[in-house]
Amino acid sequence: MSESARRGIRSAQFGILANAALAVVKLIAGLLGDSYALVADAVESIADIFSSLIVWGELRLSVRDHSDQYPFGYGKAEPLAATVVALMLVAAGVGIAVEAVTEIRTPHHAPAPWTLAVLVVVMIAKTVLSRRVGEVGAAIDSTVVRADAWHHLSDALTSAAAFVGIAIAIAGGPGWESADDWAALAASAIIVFNGTGILRPALADLMDRMPGPEVVDAIRGVASGVTGVRAIEKLAVRKSGIVYRVIIHVQADASLSLHDAHILGGRVKSAIRVAMPHVQDVLVHMEPFEPAVTARSIPEA
Repeated sequence: MSESARRGIRSAQFGILANAALAVVKLIAGLLGDSYALVADAVESIADIFSSLIVWGELRLSVRDHSDQYPFGYGKAEPLAATVVALMLVAAGVGIAVEAVTEIRTPHHAPAPWTLAVLVVVMIAKTVLSRRVGEVGAAIDSTVVRADAWHHLSDALTSAAAFVGIAIAIAGGPGWESADDWAALAASAIIVFNGTGILRPALADLMDRMPGPEVVDAIRGVASGVTGVRAIEKLAVRKSGIVYRVIIHVQADASLSLHDAHILGGRVKSAIRVAMPHVQDVLVHMEPFEPAVTARSIPEA
């Protein structure tokens, strides 16, 4: 297992423990303190536990070696897991919104003032957790770990919305009790928004969309810099889990023997993999250089 995968797994394990503790605290505080916004926040944390479990399982699966049945490996497990996490987030947001509307229409007591202190602790904890997991996701270039970070951030945002709603309900006095529930409704909108934001890049990875120029141009530049390469005729890159797979058509002098062309192709492959550790596989197709033909590349988006 690579160090990148280990870092992702450790972040998921830490997230599971943190979310379990926070979910229990928020649920108890919400029930005892008459705050549906806190209860909704606890439900979101419980969804975070399941999402982190999915991230953990996906990372363990995606780094498995390829097999006869799966010759391209298990990298697609990552965007699939990110899609599941995003859909769970959207479903949780919709469920919270439905229940919040019901609570708004039902007379009830204002939340207890001490619930505000609970929310401050939760906001700090989830913001720190989101930043930590986000840094890991960026470092290992993992869509699903980034999705997990957004899940933590959405929890911090729902806690912030709950804080505002409870503060208004307490300060407003009689007649303002539903401010807590309106806060839960606002939080549900934030959750759904974040869920759809996670879903888009996950679906793009599932559909093998080309990565951005920071990846594609870097690969093209490395290949073009290998001595003997005259032009890059085609280049296709797709993301598979936390690694990339590359197909590149390299043009070289037509006078090269088959053996020498094979050696040059191997040098191109090695140069790309050394310069870009996240590139796992490179398939090099050698072609004769034709000056009259303008080198082409597959569109990058």
